[in-house]
Amino acid sequence: MANRPPNTKPNGYNSESKLPLQSPVHGLVLVATPIGNAADISSRALSILRDVDKVACEDTRVTSRLFALHALKKPLLTYHDYNAARQRPKLIKLLKMGKTIALVSDAGMPTISDPGYKLVAACVDEGIAVSCIPGPSAVTTAIAVSGLPTDRFFFQGFLPAKKGQRLRVLAELKTIPGSIVVMESAQRLIKMLIDAHDCLGNRNAVITRELTKRFEEVQRGSLRELVQMYKRAGPPKGEVTVIIGPNTINRLEIDKKNLSKMLETAFKTLSSRDAITYVSKETKVPRRIVYQAALRLINKT
Repeated sequence: MANRPPNTKPNGYNSESKLPLQSPVHGLVLVATPIGNAADISSRALSILRDVDKVACEDTRVTSRLFALHALKKPLLTYHDYNAARQRPKLIKLLKMGKTIALVSDAGMPTISDPGYKLVAACVDEGIAVSCIPGPSAVTTAIAVSGLPTDRFFFQGFLPAKKGQRLRVLAELKTIPGSIVVMESAQRLIKMLIDAHDCLGNRNAVITRELTKRFEEVQRGSLRELVQMYKRAGPPKGEVTVIIGPNTINRLEIDKKNLSKMLETAFKTLSSRDAITYVSKETKVPRRIVYQAALRLINKT
């Protein structure tokens, strides 16, 4: 039998605390931090942050507040869009000296919509170990609560601030066969929704803000309805995460061509009701559309 630490079980869990044993880490460690509710940080993340030598963060004021809530004290180094190019060599040098450095963002998973991925790439090039402590993410939280298709989605991040550039990017997103996740500032939200409507059509969309906080807000509707709502109410506060649903109109036009063939095959082994349900589920075409196609097929025979 392999040797193992006292008071542990073979499955790697401590018999007293019932929590997984902490695996040692070294090199660069990506640590997810809460997107709103400070209690969402994991016990493993706290343990790692206590063990590392230094922490690289976007804004020391934001990270200091989080650390104060959890009684963490570590040297903080800034690493953000404006100083990343000159900070990376310094961080790489420290890592090569054997230091363990945690990388955190102001909220959520580092490297998502921030320059952290360039630091990871540099570590990979230098043969420096990179590990990740998973946790909160505004992207996955928003897509999960949206009610829009989650089997395929594309993370766009922030769209360009200028209208012309924004429209060009939106045009590139027309053919994405899934939901689209967009980050946006409150002040640009209405303009972005108008451009998205004009470019992508009147798709279903969801606007989320203050996720995991006391005043969490999720607004659902078509792009046109959401534009009208925010024109009346004014823009929300803070940054928002927008989920734009797939182009169901184009999908229906394509899928209708296959409905008759699929229904004919399904009718051979299933009742009309079960065949309609099956084809609707397989094609993701609304049941009422499949039902209409079935009626047309039945009337022809």
